[in-house]
Amino acid sequence: MIKRVRSWWKQKDSQLLPERSMDNVPEHVAIIMDGNGRWAKSRGLPRIVGHQTGMKAVKRATIAADELGIKYLTLYAFSTENWKRPKDEVDFLMRLPQEFLAIELDELIQKNVQVRMMGDRDGLPQHTLNAMEEAMRRTAGNDGLVLNFALNYGSRKEMTDCMKELGKQIQEGRLSPDEISPELIDRHLLSGGMPDPDLIIRTSGEMRLSNFMLWQLAYSEMWFTDIYWPEFNRNHLYEAVAEYQRRTRRYGGLT
Repeated sequence: MIKRVRSWWKQKDSQLLPERSMDNVPEHVAIIMDGNGRWAKSRGLPRIVGHQTGMKAVKRATIAADELGIKYLTLYAFSTENWKRPKDEVDFLMRLPQEFLAIELDELIQKNVQVRMMGDRDGLPQHTLNAMEEAMRRTAGNDGLVLNFALNYGSRKEMTDCMKELGKQIQEGRLSPDEISPELIDRHLLSGGMPDPDLIIRTSGEMRLSNFMLWQLAYSEMWFTDIYWPEFNRNHLYEAVAEYQRRTRRYGGLT
């Protein structure tokens, strides 16, 4: 169990934490934050209340990841397909990063968290982009937990853009087709500079990847839970990590 106690944000999760070791902690955890709307509907509330409540789960997950010693936490905040939702809901979702960072950025800086973003910036409203860019600028020098928001992100677009760039380099004579390798592709993806996720978590009972980091998740361990994202807390992340530590990753081999 963790012997080091941190004061970062007061904890409300007093339940007994699942047993897990401080060894073999996943370096990179990625989470598909699903179920905000259904959580709200089950309580007779508007969907936007679920999205707003989900911000508290972002905070709890960030605290727990930092406690565990996870180095990278990627959160699937908004997909390229989410634009299909009703305009008022999309407009609300686009305000959430600004609202979250206005409240939490100073403490993220104090706790040495580095904020990153991966996704198509061209499609984002300026106020959303301004909030993210300010957070990234002000935390760029931090070397603690990397909190990476996948915002207006779609893996198929990411890979298509990567192929276009490599094709352009070949056309211009700067790259030979024989030089293309998995490592080269890695460097041209939006996640370049980060290791592939060791563990992928999806909430709300759904069991699919939804166009999320399809290249990077090739050998990630998966953990699914019926818990809706607004209910996700410290214990759930600890439970997922404990399950990860019970598994043996073979990467196609026998041992």
